[in-house]
Amino acid sequence: MSSVALGQGPAGARDPLSLVFAALADPTRRAMLTRLRRGPATVAEIGEPFDMTGPAVSKHLRVLERAGLVSRGRVAQSRPATLQAEPMRQVAEWAEEFREFWEKRYDRLDDYLSTMADDPEDRA
Repeated sequence: MSSVALGQGPAGARDPLSLVFAALADPTRRAMLTRLRRGPATVAEIGEPFDMTGPAVSKHLRVLERAGLVSRGRVAQSRPATLQAEPMRQVAEWAEEFREFWEKRYDRLDDYLSTMADDPEDRA
């Protein structure tokens, strides 16, 4: 098992990986993260391509913050959001375990298929 913890806390408790997946489940939040790859941005800048209010954008940002995907700073009167990539690395580590699983399954299938007789009559 990887170093990514899959929390065993009380019912309803959310482990960090679950929070990241929940945040990434929404296409608007994924688009916001894509925007933040270019650099820090204000709520107004992040919300520009979406038909939503500033408070709605802020609500999405709070979900991303809670998941550790975004941090908020302070510059004069604004609080620009900045992408934090570490949780994405944890998701990639978790998914990597499944890639290895499927590669082993495919390797076993390849081994099995290579043992089958190549009989021309079977193709007809």
